Formats: sequence, C-alpha cells, structure tokens
Amino acid sequence: MKRFSLEVAARFSENLIRCRKRAGLSQEELGYRASLHRTEVSLLERGVRTPRIDTVLRLAGCLSVPVGDLVAGIEWTPGYTQIVEGGFKVAEQPEPATDQDDGQRGTTEKIARHEPTAR
Repeated sequence: MKRFSLEVAARFSENLIRCRKRAGLSQEELGYRASLHRTEVSLLERGVRTPRIDTVLRLAGCLSVPVGDLVAGIEWTPGYTQIVEGGFKVAEQPEPATDQDDGQRGTTEKIARHEPTAR
C-alpha cells in the first residue's frame, strides 16, 4: 500500500475506533448493524483496509455520527500543473517566473493531486 493510503487508513482507523467506543458497540455489533462482517470492522480498525464510500456511509449511519467524524483529519490538497510545450508537468509548488521567461513557459493552474493525506 502506498504511504498516503496507509496514512488515510490509519486516520480512518482512529476515528472509527473512537466513534464505535463512544457509541458503546462491539466490533461484532457494529458489523451486524452495518451489514459488514466483524472481521471487516477489525480490518478497518487496524488500518489494514480503507473503506469504500458506501461502507463509510453505513458505518456513520449505524454510529449516528456525521460522515465528517469518520474522515476527520483526512485532507486533500490540490497540486499544480505547469503547462509546457508539448504537454504539462505536475509539481507541489508553482515554478517562479524567471528573468529569462519570454512568456513561452505557459501558465500554472491549480489542479488535482492524486494523493489524499491524513493530518
């Protein structure tokens, strides 16, 4: 699993455990209410798996919490695309203009980076 996936899974895990314990449910009871096997709840709580969106919705509903409580601390920040001759490149920060820049470099646009992060 990629580093960002591990971070997201770990953060979701912490949130799920906190919400489940606050609701006073066992993994087995939560699994039953959400139509998930107890082992699936265990895998999610251990950070081994990242849930699908429908699973997040079912868990939130069964725990009577907003989805935001389960995804708290998981953020996504778009990266930048530098339009260059013949295509584009993706960077964390936009490249600064230089004195030699004759306007041919192109434009920088904020776009989607493909890696969510847990904070």
